[in-house]
Parts: sequence; C-alpha cells; structure tokens
Amino acid sequence: MPALPMTTHWQLLQAVASLADAPLSQIAQQLRAALLPYFGCSALVIFTEDCTGRPQKKTGDEEIISSVSIAELDRLRATLMDDSPWLGHAEIAGRSRPILAMKYAPSHALLVLTDPHPLEGDPGYRAAVDLVTFLWRVCAKRIQEKVADAPPSYLLESRAASAERVRVTADLVDQHSTTLETLMAALRSSALDDASARKTVTDLTAKALVGLRTLSDRTAEFVEEPVATAFRRLREDLRPLTNYSGIDVQFIEPPINGRALPGEVAHAARAIVRGLALAMMEQPEVRRVRVQWDCDGENLLINVRDDGAGALAAESHTVGRLNRRVQALAGRMQIDVMPGWGADVSVTLPLDPPVAPAGEAEEWNLAPRELEVLQHLAAGQRNRAIASALDISENTVKFHVRNLFRKLGVSSRTEAIALAHSNKGLR
Repeated sequence: MPALPMTTHWQLLQAVASLADAPLSQIAQQLRAALLPYFGCSALVIFTEDCTGRPQKKTGDEEIISSVSIAELDRLRATLMDDSPWLGHAEIAGRSRPILAMKYAPSHALLVLTDPHPLEGDPGYRAAVDLVTFLWRVCAKRIQEKVADAPPSYLLESRAASAERVRVTADLVDQHSTTLETLMAALRSSALDDASARKTVTDLTAKALVGLRTLSDRTAEFVEEPVATAFRRLREDLRPLTNYSGIDVQFIEPPINGRALPGEVAHAARAIVRGLALAMMEQPEVRRVRVQWDCDGENLLINVRDDGAGALAAESHTVGRLNRRVQALAGRMQIDVMPGWGADVSVTLPLDPPVAPAGEAEEWNLAPRELEVLQHLAAGQRNRAIASALDISENTVKFHVRNLFRKLGVSSRTEAIALAHSNKGLR
C-alpha cells in the first residue's frame, strides 16, 4: 500500500475517534466502516467474553451474521496460537469460508472478517493487515474499557440477555436431544439389517449428542462461572505481576463448593481485584499483597490487603473508578488505611440483581392488559406467543410493548425483562 495522503490520515484519525465514542451496540459497525476504505469483507464478527450478555458483535452479510455460532467462534479461537493475523479457511455460519482472524491477547477477544480482500500476495496486503491489526486493538481495548465503566442499566440488560439466551439454548438442546435419542433408538433396532450402517450412524449420532450438550454447557458458562474457576482465572491474570514485581502475592482460595458467580459478577470481581492489587503494588515499601475470596450464599466477599505504609488513597482516581464499578453491581467497598500497617479493602458483590421496592410496580401505572403483557415478556415469550396466549393480534402486542417501554423508562425488551425480574410482584 502506498504512503497515505494527508486526507487519508485525517480519515483514519476520524475513524479512531468514532471507535472511541461508539456505544457497544454499534462498535462492530464502526470498526467495519473504518476498515472498508483499506480492507474489505462480507461480514465482520467480534467475539468477546467481556460482554457476557452479548458476546457476539457483528455486521455485514445477513446470511452470515444470523447463522454464526459461539461454538464455531470458540473452535476458531482455540486454533490461533497468538494474536498474529491468520488467513485461511474456517467453518463460519455453517460452511467453510475464507477468513482473516486475529485475537486480542489481554481479553482473548476474537475478530473474524469473512471473504477478506486484498488477499495475501496482492499489492498492499501487508500494509492493509497492519492497519486492521491496529484498529482491532483500539476496538478491543475500547470494549474492555466500556464494560469496565458500564452503568447499572447495561449490567441489568446484560444479565437479562444472558438468561434469555440460556433459556432458548436449553429449549433447543431438549428438542434436538429428543430427536437424536429417538433416532438412536430406531437405528439400534434389530429390525434394521445393515449392521455396519447401523453402527456408523449410531456413532455419528452419539457424537452429535455430545457436541450439542457441550454447546449448552459452553453457552451457560457466559452466564454463570464456578467460583473456583473464576478465582483460578484471577490468579492467571495476576501471574505477570507476581512474576516480575518482586512482591509476594498470596491467594486465599474460596470454598470449592461455593455458589456459582453470574458472568458479570465474575468478570467485574477480577477487574476490581486486578485494579486494587496494581494500586497497592505501586506504593513504596509494599512487600506482600493478600487476596481472598469467599461466598456467603448471597454475596461474593473480596478482601485485598497490603503490608505497606498505609499510603493507599481512598479518594484517588483509580480507587474511585473501582468503587463506581462496585456500585454499578449494587455492591459495597470499605477501605481501612492504617498508617504504618498498610491498607485493607473489603468488597461485597451481590450475586443476584437488586430487588426493586415493593411499591414500584404500582408506580408504573400499568393498565391490566399492559401488566399481562409485561408478565409474558418476563417469562421470555415473543410477540406471537403473547398474542396467542392473550387472544389478541401481534400488532396489539406491539402497541402494548411500546407503551410499556415508555412507562418503564426503558428502550429494549431486555431492559424491560430485567426490570420486571427485579420486582417481587412480577416474579
């Protein structure tokens, strides 16, 4: 690629600025728009576990983005050895396609561009890929930052979206498992003469069943994570600090049978501890940092302490930002700084969404029919099912849903579902 003229440099700076300002819901579209003058693709897919509610962000060819699966992206990511760009063929949206893929090592996020051009060997390919790599790293880092500073409304919506996806996946698993089990029973029947064919198809069906169950388990991991697994990932995250800082970081394991953590809580807890540990290590005279997790059945209990001179500033920008993240999950942070003895920080993160005040449902001023529609929404039903259950048209359901959004002060179904689930009277 020849040297970029000044006008193109200016366009590139504008593209970076657009990525920095883009909301999470539009970040895939902004990245593709930034790339198109230099690197084309039929579809762009981002796969990131930072966003537990919506791990896929995608734009482009509808046939591809409507069919690409978490299992495909997970398999592809596992084959990439590092964060170097990889050009080749992989199964995306149900068939093998030419792709350009790359990871972002700090968060293990994955970028996939289908039908990429220019291709390797074409003039300007290397310069174009370098530009893709640069913009992708800006985008992936921005996703991390946006999730870290997410407001409570985003966290509630993320939980609702996660729960809805698991519910749908569970329904599909049950449906396909029943089909495959029935098929296996038929193929095992002695009425079938071709024993060799029967064995082959039985083996294939058994393999498909295992894959289906694995997909269900993998999807559930985005919503809940065993507390021991979450803590093990925290230790891996902090290993570079423990290896090169010269500071002894001690880990007190949570109970292995503790309650599983919602995805948002596990992700936030690791980020909070990483931030606190880094802030403590930056103090002079700190030789040891102690990290402990525990569970009381309703909360994740975090304690981080150091043996420094007690210089950790509770009002510092870093601690303030971490405290805002704690508050976004309806949690509490307590900081005790003891001059000459060090700092002790305790964080409590609830494992369940906050419960709305009992009177809130009445304050929404919903008509009886609107309340019925909201209850069906909270149960995960789509417009057609609600219309059938209430014996009304889909257009009437849409009318009631619009009124619900206005009265509840929300802008999406998942926000409405989250709000409904937080109210005791609607559970």
